[in-house]
Amino acid sequence: MSGGELRENLSIALETLRTHKVRSGLTVLGIVIGVTSVISVAAVIDGLNAYIARRVEEMGSRTYYISRFSMSAGFGRVPEKIRKRKYLHPSDAAYLRERCPSLEIATAFSGRPLGPSRPAMKLNEIRYRNELVDNAILRGVEPEIGAAIPLFDVGHGRFISQFDEDHARNVIVIGQAIAEALFPHIDPLGRKVRLNGREFEVIGVFREDPGLFGGPGMDQVAAIPLSTFRKHYPEIREFMIAFVIRRGVPTEAGMTEVIDAMRRRRRVAYNEENDFDIFTPDFLSDLWNQLTSALVILTSVISSIGLLVGGIGVMNIMLISVTERTMEIGVRKAIGARRSDIRAQFLMEATVLSLTGGIVGILLGAVVAYLVRRFIPYIPADVSLLWVALGVTISIGVGLFFGYYPANRAAGLDPIVCLRYE
Repeated sequence: MSGGELRENLSIALETLRTHKVRSGLTVLGIVIGVTSVISVAAVIDGLNAYIARRVEEMGSRTYYISRFSMSAGFGRVPEKIRKRKYLHPSDAAYLRERCPSLEIATAFSGRPLGPSRPAMKLNEIRYRNELVDNAILRGVEPEIGAAIPLFDVGHGRFISQFDEDHARNVIVIGQAIAEALFPHIDPLGRKVRLNGREFEVIGVFREDPGLFGGPGMDQVAAIPLSTFRKHYPEIREFMIAFVIRRGVPTEAGMTEVIDAMRRRRRVAYNEENDFDIFTPDFLSDLWNQLTSALVILTSVISSIGLLVGGIGVMNIMLISVTERTMEIGVRKAIGARRSDIRAQFLMEATVLSLTGGIVGILLGAVVAYLVRRFIPYIPADVSLLWVALGVTISIGVGLFFGYYPANRAAGLDPIVCLRYE
């Protein structure tokens, strides 16, 4: 097909769309729905993937955690054999530092559960004069925690020092939300607050971190030295250990060294399974991938139905167009048009029809991505060129696939019969 023929067929196709605006619009509606769902969901998932990846990095991409509980235990009742495991202890972190040369950091930390999870336990309250923050997330940490978990990054002031830890000082680092609630108009550093009735000096404020999907984050956290935490809350026996394997040390070698040391420390028999679990922030990515896989399947089904309906609509309108333009087909064949010319003309019309639906779908998908990014800032949803190209390809593919039968039927009509058609 020459360039002139291509332009002529394209102009005829566009004229057909202009002539039957309502019919064409209803025809491509299914394609619009299908492409919009593909583009918008892909943009949101890409944005969420980037958000989860950044969150994992903030939790320490090279950081591993030792816990008495298993992350695979789920959200239901913890099995009895896990509940009966021996508690971890802060001295376990010191033991790992001494016995595992492959480790760069090993540090213990703990937390005080909130009231709802322990009905007999009061909420973590922080007061300053007449201002009150309740339900704060209280953590007892060692100075090394910031190097192991980047989330513990101080934006103003300083973090807990080894001197604070050694002397069990009543110092506290608070989150941004806590600082703004207690000290809306003054600098919190050096101020004395009361944490659950005890006086603490504010030495730092964590950098802003609203949390995962807007949930509790470092903005709601208050951290005190682990030694101070143990002194004031001796009833809390649940501890975790964060460790970082030195760069250049193979991960498997470092993990094996830690597991062997912990088994010796906890006197686990050679033929028994570990009575502790080790996990990384990757569990968050794995959980997210499981959730998004179901979302992708659902979106694929919806998109497929929309594209199928749209494709059938394109085929239907093209069959009607063939019938309405039977005389025109006869005239074109009578003056020398070949079967391939007629087929190309109607295929071009079907492709333009579906491509129009695809372009509208891409634009609507971009609007959805913008709205998500505008109203949910932590989800950087954006339409990539890859998905735009995929949307265009899908649209053209639908037009060619569902437009071939009507085009082939038009190309096979007998010119004499067409000229006699009324």
